[in-house]
Amino acid sequence: MKFIGKLLLTLLLLLVLVIVLLYVLLQTTWASGWISRWVSDNSEYHVSLGKINHSLSSPTEISFSDVRLALANQPEILSAGDVTLGLSWRQITEPRYFDRLVLRDGSLNLTSPARPLPIKADLLQLSNMRLISNKDSWKINAQRVNAGIQPWLPSEQHLLGNNAQFQLSAGELTLNDIPASNVLVQGEIRDDRLFLNDIGADFARGQLTGNASRAPDGSWLVDNLRLSSIRMQTSQTLSAFWKDFEQLPKVKINRADLIDARLQGQDWAFNDLDLTLQNITFSQGDWQTDDGSLAFNASDLINGNLHFSDPIVDMTLNQKGIEIKQLSTRWEGGLLRTTGNWTRENHRLQLNELAVAALEYTLPENWRALWMETLPNWLAEVGISRLSTNRNLVIDITPDFPFQLTALDGYGSNLLLARNHKWGVWAGKLNLNASDATFNKVDVRRPSLTLEANDGQITFSELSAFTQKGLLEASVNISQQPQRSFSTTLNGRSVPINILQNWGWPELPLQGEGNLQLNLRGQVAADTPFKSTLRGTLTATTAEGQHVTQQMNNGVVAGATAP
Repeated sequence: MKFIGKLLLTLLLLLVLVIVLLYVLLQTTWASGWISRWVSDNSEYHVSLGKINHSLSSPTEISFSDVRLALANQPEILSAGDVTLGLSWRQITEPRYFDRLVLRDGSLNLTSPARPLPIKADLLQLSNMRLISNKDSWKINAQRVNAGIQPWLPSEQHLLGNNAQFQLSAGELTLNDIPASNVLVQGEIRDDRLFLNDIGADFARGQLTGNASRAPDGSWLVDNLRLSSIRMQTSQTLSAFWKDFEQLPKVKINRADLIDARLQGQDWAFNDLDLTLQNITFSQGDWQTDDGSLAFNASDLINGNLHFSDPIVDMTLNQKGIEIKQLSTRWEGGLLRTTGNWTRENHRLQLNELAVAALEYTLPENWRALWMETLPNWLAEVGISRLSTNRNLVIDITPDFPFQLTALDGYGSNLLLARNHKWGVWAGKLNLNASDATFNKVDVRRPSLTLEANDGQITFSELSAFTQKGLLEASVNISQQPQRSFSTTLNGRSVPINILQNWGWPELPLQGEGNLQLNLRGQVAADTPFKSTLRGTLTATTAEGQHVTQQMNNGVVAGATAP
């Protein structure tokens, strides 16, 4: 019996010695190298371990230093200075399911693996890691990441699992080339839905906070989003900048606030912008809502040559369209103010009242070409129920025929200024008058006109102006048909006899002042040379009784007669 006892004790001591030797051996670089080669040779993964560490003070934890993990012929999935595995009794039945997995001081690439890692954990922790992902149209590059996912049960469709809670902080994060810093995200993944319960970040020198969720079909619900003190610059044009938003998946916004923002791009800028958007869904460049609203104000809105100061806009939105409850802005030194609505069904913008006061506006050199351009799909008609203008200055610097209208006042009613996506005066009545005007170097005083338009024609009546000593009166009829035929009658009393020379009529063989009578016909169609269509007769009589009659055909004066 004593012999058997000594033998058992000896065997026990040898077993303990072997365990101790194995324990010490496993923590050598030779053992880590052997394990790395064995896993690499017997699996589809390439593994590199620097050293295995274990402390008796934490018996349920094993750590690995300098860990590298990759699929064969693929970029690295994991590079970590330290990986800690938390063990539990669960390893007896599920050896690949750990109590805790901690990754420190490295990078984790969630794009590379074609299949999930063959391990699971009740808790996955990242400490000072770099995170890279390019999944589901999300291009993410995050630095100094600290995160926790509980539980971590990866699958082929869900690398982070399908039912888990998580929180993440990052010193720097770039999402689809948009940088942010000091990022904090808390949320959960549940039944193919992503919930971002709390989002915070320093973004574009401002702050971003909010919460949102993503449905299984990829659409988003933004419950609340707040951007404050944003300062963003881009090299994009405004249309290209907006197209980026149109490429986003379907997004429903319950409320979004932009506070004290400054946005600047190529030929555009929004300064000191405050904006609130509520209850609206964007999808494929369009929007839908049953009870939405948009309100904003800014110190400046700039788009190309357009510069609006102190704009204030308040709109409500629904399935039928947009109600403009308030729109006012300073533009070119003056004030614009209006209310109205835009109707989705016929793409008609109807302004109840448009007031224009104290404007000092120089028309762009290509304003005639802009007037002929086709309007966008969303704007087919533009109507104004009441128009009032007061003390405006309008200047055209076109070299062919410059003009200036000073202290321009007017009022209009039931105007239709666009139809079938084309600018024009298609209906309504308009009265205009000014204190002074210059038309191609000809100065006149108190010019005024009355305009009436219908489907058939535009009629200018009561068209008059004073010259230095005399009076000009005219009437004009312009057809609304595509050829735009027109006829005009002009009478001048005690006016400079060659007053029409600067307006295109050849010089008359008379001098001084006298009376004029002009009857002229032609076409002002967009694709027809204007001058070549002119036909008419001019009769001039001086104060001394001399007179001359000239005929114009196809824009050329054919001859003159003088009795």
